[in-house]
Amino acid sequence: MVNTIIGNEIQKSILKAKIRLDYKGITKPAKFLFGGKSTDQAAEEMRDQQVALLRNVPLQGIKVEDVDMSLDVYTVYDEIQNTHVAYAPVVLTVVADSLEDIVRFVARDEFRKIEILEPDNMVLSRMDTERILFRLSEEMRTYRMQLERRLSTR
Repeated sequence: MVNTIIGNEIQKSILKAKIRLDYKGITKPAKFLFGGKSTDQAAEEMRDQQVALLRNVPLQGIKVEDVDMSLDVYTVYDEIQNTHVAYAPVVLTVVADSLEDIVRFVARDEFRKIEILEPDNMVLSRMDTERILFRLSEEMRTYRMQLERRLSTR
């Protein structure tokens, strides 16, 4: 639970936020003349897979209230890869027990934006701040290990 200030009192309350994630479309070259997917289709498929996981796999301390996939897929030019890359956005409305539970979304490559809906004000104790920073460190370590594994298999 998050500490909030109401008047001069500190009370426990839930944390509600909207989180935008943009999933990147990664395509593999077609082996034959037909069958290759466009980057738009790949981005939409990636978004669909990840949203299905979020809906069906429970996350401790997180409840996904709403999933908005109505935003259009967009493409940008990637100068490093010298190609166009498609992104499929999704906006999640989540209710979390604590701010540290939100870190798992913020530490992802797909993270673009967060809007805290509730509460209006929060008070973080020294212990809360330490927990958030520790959780952020764990998430970044996990991400780094996944990236190293991915790069070593190439």
